[in-house]
Amino acid sequence: MISPIPPRPPSPALGWLLLMPAVVGMLISLVLPSVQTVLLSFESGGALTPGTPAGFDNYGRVLGDGGPFWAALGFSLSLVLLPLLVALVAGPLLALALDRAGGLVRRAGVVVLWLSLIVFSPTAVAASWLRGLRPAETGLVSLVRSLGDPATAPGALRLIIAAATFGVVCALAVTAFLPALRGGTPGPAVLAVAGVVVLAMLAAGLQAFTIGVALTRGGPRAATQTPAGLQYDYGFVMAQPGMGATVATVTGLVLGVLGVAATIVAVASRMRLSITPRAAGSAARGGSPVAVAAGAAALVAAVAVTLVLTWPWLSALTEPAESTGTGLRTQVNTWVPALAGAVVSVGTAYLAALGIGGLRPLGRRSEWLLLPFAPWLFVGVGPLSVAGWSNFRGMRLLDTFAVLVQPFLVSVPALLVLTLLCKGLAERTDRDLLGGVVLPSLPMAGVLTGAVTLVNAQDVLWPLLVTHDRGLATAPVAQMLQLTQFGRAAVDAALTTPLPVVVIALLAVVAAQLLYLDRLTLTVGGESRWPIPATPA
Repeated sequence: MISPIPPRPPSPALGWLLLMPAVVGMLISLVLPSVQTVLLSFESGGALTPGTPAGFDNYGRVLGDGGPFWAALGFSLSLVLLPLLVALVAGPLLALALDRAGGLVRRAGVVVLWLSLIVFSPTAVAASWLRGLRPAETGLVSLVRSLGDPATAPGALRLIIAAATFGVVCALAVTAFLPALRGGTPGPAVLAVAGVVVLAMLAAGLQAFTIGVALTRGGPRAATQTPAGLQYDYGFVMAQPGMGATVATVTGLVLGVLGVAATIVAVASRMRLSITPRAAGSAARGGSPVAVAAGAAALVAAVAVTLVLTWPWLSALTEPAESTGTGLRTQVNTWVPALAGAVVSVGTAYLAALGIGGLRPLGRRSEWLLLPFAPWLFVGVGPLSVAGWSNFRGMRLLDTFAVLVQPFLVSVPALLVLTLLCKGLAERTDRDLLGGVVLPSLPMAGVLTGAVTLVNAQDVLWPLLVTHDRGLATAPVAQMLQLTQFGRAAVDAALTTPLPVVVIALLAVVAAQLLYLDRLTLTVGGESRWPIPATPA
């Protein structure tokens, strides 16, 4: 009898080769604009005139005594305090209740929670809350009237953002903590995930832009100014790109530190994701009656609170909006570039993840190859927008359809997630690269492509900067224009969440959860190999 010959492992050189597209994408779309931003911060002059050396004058004006940055930084970080409490308390408790309730409640709960992510639109949220300025409006939405007083505006905006993002934060927290609870090291894994969640939410607060700009424009008297809004005002409202680049440089430095810290947490804890085998006949099994009741009650409570807090937006959906001429072209402007950008950025990230996590060119130290990408883990388009706008203007691409594609050639968050998954799959299989790593990880690449598409489509800053032709307006930009044109009253709240997109995304979430995501586990600590117990439904 002839013993089967085990598959020959691919050469580590292939891992380096797969990493190259992401490295090139990082250099072009992340490193180069960052360097340009730093250099621009030492110049003065207008957006369309040659810059002159300014030394550290810009930094003195922004960071010195009486400089606006520190107040904006403090307020921006305060915006995440309530959402952070939801993420670190309600999120893990809800995830635990759903996990203990068993398959049916857990899967249904994740799908229901993800609906908040699918329909979330910052511009639509802001437009719906502005309806509270009408004298006849009462209840929760009337909180927006406090935004007119410098003394009450900061607190009111914090409460509005916490209310508007409650469902989104719950969904993201449950998505992050569930795999940690279902792995082999739930305690340490939950702590590691919590650390990354804290860093990610601080980074999100630093880049808060859309809701604040739509509701307050940073006022009154700069009481609600954020670093992102300050950068936008300097760079694009007052046409002082050097000052805008200064704010972007300081903000980018803080974001870089947060990104490096999160990557170190993931790598040093030996964090990894994997897919457990489907247990035969387990789909019908669930938790105890008490656990099922507790899980269902927790889900109902979370959904009820979400509905109450998002009522301003839900009620705005039933209100007729004035005709604005938006239609199919607006949706094409919104979703085609968003999808194209997601395919490119997640595609390069996936190749690099296969190289780092699947082929392991540096052995057990391979995950440290994520460190060069780490400074941009949490960086959105904002800190790179001044340099990005200048580059696309130089290439004569402003006011073109192509410029609507987000200017990132690699998605660093997707790279981190996919690398952890490829690492976990490679550790636990004795099959070849294709069968043991590539095929099991492809669905996750698809899930992340869909998620990045949704994020890209709801961004308002980049399309607002690079297009002035209303025929190229995306749905979020069209809503911002409606706020101005119609006195902030008659805005089409459903424009950014068209029903066909919602239905397609929801069907995709249901399929992904039933067939794939429900078997996802996250572990930390020492490496392990198959066989491991199948996860019960």
